[in-house]
Amino acid sequence: MTLRLDRSSQWFSRAQRLMPGGVSSPVRAFGAVGGTPPFLVRGEGAYVEDVDGNRYIDYVGSWGALISGHADPAVVEAAVEAVRCGSSFGASTPWEVELAEVLCEAVPSLEMVRFVCSGTEAVMSALRAARAATGREGIMKFDGCYHGHADSLLVQAGSGLATLRLESSAGVPTSAVAHTVSLPYNDVLTLEEAFERFGKEVAAVIVEPVAGNMGVVPATREFLEALRDLTVAYGALLVFDEVITGFRVAWGGAQALFHIRPDLTCLGKIVGGGFPLAAYGGRRDVMSLVAPAGPVYQAGTLAGHPVAVRAGLAILRRLRESASYERLEHLSSVLAEGLRSAAQEAGVPVQVNRVASMLTVFFTDRPVTDYESAQRSDGVRYAQFFWGMLRRGVMLPPSPFEAMFVSLAHSEEEIGRTVEAARTAMREVR
Repeated sequence: MTLRLDRSSQWFSRAQRLMPGGVSSPVRAFGAVGGTPPFLVRGEGAYVEDVDGNRYIDYVGSWGALISGHADPAVVEAAVEAVRCGSSFGASTPWEVELAEVLCEAVPSLEMVRFVCSGTEAVMSALRAARAATGREGIMKFDGCYHGHADSLLVQAGSGLATLRLESSAGVPTSAVAHTVSLPYNDVLTLEEAFERFGKEVAAVIVEPVAGNMGVVPATREFLEALRDLTVAYGALLVFDEVITGFRVAWGGAQALFHIRPDLTCLGKIVGGGFPLAAYGGRRDVMSLVAPAGPVYQAGTLAGHPVAVRAGLAILRRLRESASYERLEHLSSVLAEGLRSAAQEAGVPVQVNRVASMLTVFFTDRPVTDYESAQRSDGVRYAQFFWGMLRRGVMLPPSPFEAMFVSLAHSEEEIGRTVEAARTAMREVR
């Protein structure tokens, strides 16, 4: 099938003259799959439309933020009402308090919370608080886990770095990562050895309980339990980066799903209803160190933005008051099984990793359990599959190291059409 992207190509040419790579974020680039990225102008339900008039079933969903789909009427109504009252005040609002109450009620580890504007801000602020609470400087992270673009965390990160095949970022001083150790994901033995060597220097261990930035790779229960036990034993704090998984894999996030209680949690994406909002929070004694209550300074002009807060409240009410997660689980399981079946029929070896409504198709014949095994996925085959699906009206992430997201706006019909498209697209993979 022919896909016309003439107007998108013109916009991309203009963008490349003015913006690095023609994008505002590297994950939007098509470097891993080649070709011209569609420039989107509209989203409705499970669909997006580009400037050329092409319409796609969308499995990017603003990188997981839109769990109820595009232009959810309740979210739109909440946002419009908020804007009519004034876009921003530089002062506290009642809706911040309401959202904080919902989060602290839903997420097991949250006793206090602070709102920020991005996941990167949430993570770097949480780690600052952890260092203050412990009086230590060391940070442990895991290969393939992406925690935003703060200097100290751009070591063996996933997401755009994985797509670009970069181990770290230029411009990061050696001193910024001097206290960061990156370990293999899901490797309990190496974790134990690292604690024996560095444990008394570690302020915090940060982890994605379900990795979503090397593709979807869930942590094993043994690994999560070891993290909890070792951090307690050595006096370090355990930080869950649930920017993706928070309210995506369950009400209350991955910690509610796996019954592991971290000391601090970072949230984003869904909690803002598709608007720029994130949060970090956790134990009261640690969060009480954050200014103005304590000496850990962190601030933001647009933090707790009233439009984002009210949009977040709207989507969380929907998730809490209906059988949302049962629906997402059903649709996602049907999609995952359909993708496996399509690949098997075409004789193409794949692994489809799925946790709840997030999944990744890895083009490899071996299980994917960590960053090393994720990198064995065939990027050329993924690119062929990506374009085969796009030509058939299905938009996937333009990288083999990102997650697909199913939303409440997807129906049995869209899932069925996606599987049918995959059957043909898989046959074109060489």
